[in-house]
Amino acid sequence: MNDIDPETQKILDNCLTDVDFPELPNHQTGKVRESYDLPDGRRVMIATDRQSAFDHVLAAVPFKGQVLNQTAMFWFDATKDICANHVIAAPDPNIVIGQKLDMLPIEMVVRDYMTGSTETSIWPMYQRGERLLYGHPFPEGLVKNQKLPETIITPTTKAAQGEHDAPITAEEILEQKLVTPDQWQELARLSLDVFARGREIANDNGLILVDTKYEFGLDTDGRITLADEIHTPDSSRYWKADTYTQRMNKGEEPESLDKEFLRLWINARCDPYNDPIPKIPAETLIEFSEKYVSLYEIVTGKTFEKADMNTPIAERIRASLTQALPEYFKS
Repeated sequence: MNDIDPETQKILDNCLTDVDFPELPNHQTGKVRESYDLPDGRRVMIATDRQSAFDHVLAAVPFKGQVLNQTAMFWFDATKDICANHVIAAPDPNIVIGQKLDMLPIEMVVRDYMTGSTETSIWPMYQRGERLLYGHPFPEGLVKNQKLPETIITPTTKAAQGEHDAPITAEEILEQKLVTPDQWQELARLSLDVFARGREIANDNGLILVDTKYEFGLDTDGRITLADEIHTPDSSRYWKADTYTQRMNKGEEPESLDKEFLRLWINARCDPYNDPIPKIPAETLIEFSEKYVSLYEIVTGKTFEKADMNTPIAERIRASLTQALPEYFKS
């Protein structure tokens, strides 16, 4: 930390970790978001700079909440012709106001490559000798990071905070009546179609969309609706396309612009599910932040406008909420 220049230190010190606005009702804290359910059916979601991995909140990453929120907004807009989403407005770089949905109890994970480092990823399962993964049979001889013969869906249950998501098959989902057969068919179709759109846009910008997860809920009419976030570096893997083949041939990890960078850093130093996770150095957090910003700029074609660090982020968010929801923030 002694080698960090004053401007960078200011950025690190101004990360948004904890924020609460008592003026808003029904406060809920997630891994990376603070949410409020309004009586009129709207849900206010504030993206913080908290970084989670391996089901733990590990650190705060500069600009992470802003870049996550703005990346998600780009993708919600780019896929709204395929699937309805929860977005009503985004009155601040870190805020989304959306519809409150009746969330479905599974996450739809779509994969194009044999990879991953978490307990629910297919590569660690395959490496352990498993050959039937999420109901899909896999042949012998596959290697890490190679493309799969076809795009697959590997759903998981949605765990409570602090708990682990768990693998589940389509058959088990229907046996447990987590969704109806018609809902499952629609979820699968929408997930594959939205992923295909993401893959196309990523490819046009020199990126590989490796895998991603989607969360869906039902609106007041029972319509399946995309929620949470979409195609962000927290919920997806992205690799640089131009170096993928070369690095694969050398047995090297692909160049990534996503959370896997941090997962691999941690995995190289401990067993994240059984050992204490070491403190992440400031330099690593800055490098991680730059990857997220780079992904946003490559995907959207826009320059990422970093928020002014001379104003505390929480103060700016309060001002935005006051303007967007004046009925709750009386002057």
